[in-house]
Amino acid sequence: MTDLSHLIQTISIIALPLLFAITLHEMAHGFIADKLGDPTARHAGRLTLNPLAHIDPFGTVILPLILMIPMLLGYPSMLFGYAKPVPVNYLNLRRPKQDMTWVAAAGPGMNLLLALLSSLVFRLLMMIDPALLLYVSRFGGSLSGADLSTSILLPLALMAVYSVNINILLMIFNLIPIPPLDGGRVLVGVLPEQQAIAVSRLEPYGMLIIIALLMFDPQIGIMRAIVWPFVTIISNLMLGAPIL
Repeated sequence: MTDLSHLIQTISIIALPLLFAITLHEMAHGFIADKLGDPTARHAGRLTLNPLAHIDPFGTVILPLILMIPMLLGYPSMLFGYAKPVPVNYLNLRRPKQDMTWVAAAGPGMNLLLALLSSLVFRLLMMIDPALLLYVSRFGGSLSGADLSTSILLPLALMAVYSVNINILLMIFNLIPIPPLDGGRVLVGVLPEQQAIAVSRLEPYGMLIIIALLMFDPQIGIMRAIVWPFVTIISNLMLGAPIL
């Protein structure tokens, strides 16, 4: 029962930051595309904060729950998820090649903004109750020994910490320069025409490449040796201390 209670409490704390991170990431793509001449996302009802418009049943719900299982069993695990991609018709953009760069960069940019705002919330909570740092650092699904003030503020502090980590992870992962990830589309936008065409030809196979990188990461080490260290360094800088 203790493990189940821990899992339920962890899910309740992680769910909201993850939902905001992936929802606003996708909405940012559509918002910038709309401002640059493509109303496709607006007409599809995707310029909204309503998460139901962005939720992908597998990527937003099932995948994160699956990735939480190793966490419950005490093994290190990377929490990850995604929403339904926002539809963008680059032919409607005023300067298709250049504007698509800004549309692609908007998602990671939103994640960076959310991480910064979450870190400010965390630091403000630490100023209100410095004892929160002790409970956040040793979080195990229990608030035993915490006073009333700490018990109220601790869930908010934990949400802020997870929000920083999730948003920095989404930002860095999406900036990997492989289409259809945002980094790949940014790369296509800034490269000369011939090289951009060569990179864009990877897009039909890009998702297979990404899945292979994730599946064989213990052997290849892309996430373990490159992405996760960057996530840890940036998150610790924002939070002011190594946490979780």
